[in-house]
Amino acid sequence: MESTKIALFKGIGIRKTFHDNAWWFVIEDVVMALTDSVQPAGYIKDMRRRDPELSKGWGQIATPLPIQTTGGVQKINCANTEGVLRIIQSMPSPKAEPFKRWLAKVGYERVQEIEDPELAAKRTRMLYKMKGYPEDWIEKRMRGIVIREELTDEWHKRGAIERKDYEILTAEIAEATFGITPSEYKRIKGLKRENLRDHMDDFELIFAMLGERATTEIHRNDDSKGMPKLKEDAKTGGAIAGGARKQLEKRLGRSVVSHNNYLPITKKRRALDK
Repeated sequence: MESTKIALFKGIGIRKTFHDNAWWFVIEDVVMALTDSVQPAGYIKDMRRRDPELSKGWGQIATPLPIQTTGGVQKINCANTEGVLRIIQSMPSPKAEPFKRWLAKVGYERVQEIEDPELAAKRTRMLYKMKGYPEDWIEKRMRGIVIREELTDEWHKRGAIERKDYEILTAEIAEATFGITPSEYKRIKGLKRENLRDHMDDFELIFAMLGERATTEIHRNDDSKGMPKLKEDAKTGGAIAGGARKQLEKRLGRSVVSHNNYLPITKKRRALDK
């Protein structure tokens, strides 16, 4: 676990810590920031009493995590981003209203995207543009997203049920394609919770797509069922891309796996979050 960091929110420090591959925020700090309450514990108790559904799901929202305090490290209830947004929904505070309006807007946009999936693609393109990615990179990234969705659809139909199943299959393809697992790949690029593919260059994206597209076609061709066969297919599909990668590397005299990425943009974004 990383050391606790401070996120400034409306001029008030909200303690946060990295846990289970995500940021978790001290709930009492969030309540103080949005309500000016001098007794956040009491406010939370009243809020849970007013909102039975929040109280019922509190065990899934609040997780005690080690947080640095003036009295040393103590376990304090924290929530991830989803949990914090759920808590904000229950706050009858004027300071919480902008967040509630934002949640309503996001919800409306998601409904629109369900009715017209092209809107989701347009918004994704716009976000990448705003982050500074070039048009040719965006085209490859968008195509990669489509290929990935086709593959995960096949996995779902063919026996991959748990999130862990998807992680295992993804790792099998990545290791056969690039010779390293996704977690090792992220370490090479100096990433933590960022999306690995958002930091790949052209060749990396192309070989990632080839491995996944080949795996999808093998699933369909063999009418594969069950995790053992899906894993076998994943290794085969990745190996096809891996063979092509090795041939290119031999010709170029360098590795396709690159330390280069859009990390400076990420660092800039992190600075804004602190």
